[in-house]
Amino acid sequence: MTRHPFTVLVVDDEPAMRLVLEARLRSWGYQTLLAADAEEAERLAESSDPEIVLSDVVMPGKSGLEMLPALKAGNRDRPVILITAQGTIDMAVEAMKQGAQDFLTKPLDYAKLRAVIEAAQAEVALRRTSRKLAARVEKDAGFGAFVGTGKHMKEVYELLETVAASDASAILTGESGTGKELAARAIHERSARAQGPFVAINAAAIPETLIESELFGHEKGAFTGAVSARPGCFEMAHRGTLLLDEIAEMPMALQTKLLRVLEDGRVRRLGGHQEFAVDVRVLAATNSEPREAVRKGRLREDLYYRLNVFTVALPPLRERKEDIPVLVQHFLREFNAKHKAAVVALRPEALDLLHNYAWPGNVRELRNVMERAVILAKGEWIEPSHLPPYLRKPIAEEKMVLPSGTTAAGTEKELILRTLEQTGNNKAETARRLGLDVKTIRNKLKSYGLS
Repeated sequence: MTRHPFTVLVVDDEPAMRLVLEARLRSWGYQTLLAADAEEAERLAESSDPEIVLSDVVMPGKSGLEMLPALKAGNRDRPVILITAQGTIDMAVEAMKQGAQDFLTKPLDYAKLRAVIEAAQAEVALRRTSRKLAARVEKDAGFGAFVGTGKHMKEVYELLETVAASDASAILTGESGTGKELAARAIHERSARAQGPFVAINAAAIPETLIESELFGHEKGAFTGAVSARPGCFEMAHRGTLLLDEIAEMPMALQTKLLRVLEDGRVRRLGGHQEFAVDVRVLAATNSEPREAVRKGRLREDLYYRLNVFTVALPPLRERKEDIPVLVQHFLREFNAKHKAAVVALRPEALDLLHNYAWPGNVRELRNVMERAVILAKGEWIEPSHLPPYLRKPIAEEKMVLPSGTTAAGTEKELILRTLEQTGNNKAETARRLGLDVKTIRNKLKSYGLS
C-alpha cells in the first residue's frame, strides 16, 4: 500500500535502540527524526512537527512521561507512543491519563509496534480529513440550508437560483426527507419576497375537516369550535411565499377552490362573505410523481399545469452518496454543540456502512442516525457499534411466509408492518414501495392501534 511519508520522532537515550527503531520505521515507509533526550525531542517537535512520537519512558533528565505535556501542548492531536523495559500497570494507566496513544514494553514485539503505529497514522489521517471537511462546511458546502457539493446538488442549486429570480409557481418533487421544504425556503430567501412571510402547510398531516379552514381561515361561528375568527395560510403569507406540501393528498373539492384562488388572487374565509385580496407566491411539493398523481385522479390536471411553471426534482441520498462525508461533518458540528460532545469523525468502517446503506429516509434519516451516534459515542470517534442495528446489518430481501388461513386483511397488515421495519419506520418510503398513499399507511396503522 502506498503510504503518505509520515514522520515519526524517535526518542531514546540508547544509540543502538534509536538506530534499530529508525531502520524498522524506514522499512515500513516512514520518515524519522532522532532525539537522545527530552530536551532535544521537544525542540525537534516544535521545529519539525512530526505526526507521531515514539519515546522511551526512562531517560536521563526528563522522562517520557514528564515530556508528554510539552509534546501534547504543541499539537494536542499528535499520537505519542511510550515504550519501557520497566513497565507497570500503574505507569501505563498514568501514561494514558496524560494523553499517551499507547504503552508498549521491551523487548518490543515489532509486529505489534507496527500495528500501533499504523493505527496512530490512520487516526492522524482521519483527523486531517475531518478538519478539511469542517473547513469546507464552514466556508461553502451547500446552498442555503442545503449541504452537498456533488454534481446532482449543484444542478439543483442552479435551478433554485433561476426559480428564485422569478415570481412563478413551482412544484418541488422528491422522496420524503430529501429537503423539499428547505428548497422552498431557499427560493423564498433569494426572491424579491424575502422580507415577507414564509408559510408552510402539509396537506397530508391535517384532517380533511380542518384543512380548508387552515388554508382560507374562518369566521367566528363558522363551525363547531370556531370561537373566534382566524386568518388562513393565504392571508398569513400575504406578500410572501406559501408552500403547499403533499399537494396530491389534498381533497379534490379543495383543489378546485385552491385553483380559483390562484387564478383570481382572492380568498374568502369559511362562514364569511367578504373576500380578501392576497399577493402570494405559491410553491407546491409532493413525494409522488405529479403526472402519475394526475393520471390516478389524485391531482387536478388544471391545478397541476397552473402550479408547474418550474419543476425542481430533489435527488434521493442514495443517488448522491458523494455528499455523505460533508453531511456527516455538518451533523457532527450541529450535534456536538447540542449535546456538548467532542466527536471528531467516524471510523472508516463506520463511514463505509453509511455509504453502503440505501437511505430510504434520505437526509432526514441520516440526521437522526448521526444524532444517535453522537450521543452514544461519548468520545472522539463514532464506531460501527454506535450506528443502528438495521444499518450495521441491513435486512435481506426475504420471502413472506404466512400461516395457512391468514385473511387478506391479515396479509395486508403483515406486509405493511414488514415493509415499515425494512424502511426504518419511514411511512413515505413504505407507501412508495407498496404503491399506496402516505395517508393510507397512516390510516392503516391507526386501525392497527399503532402510530
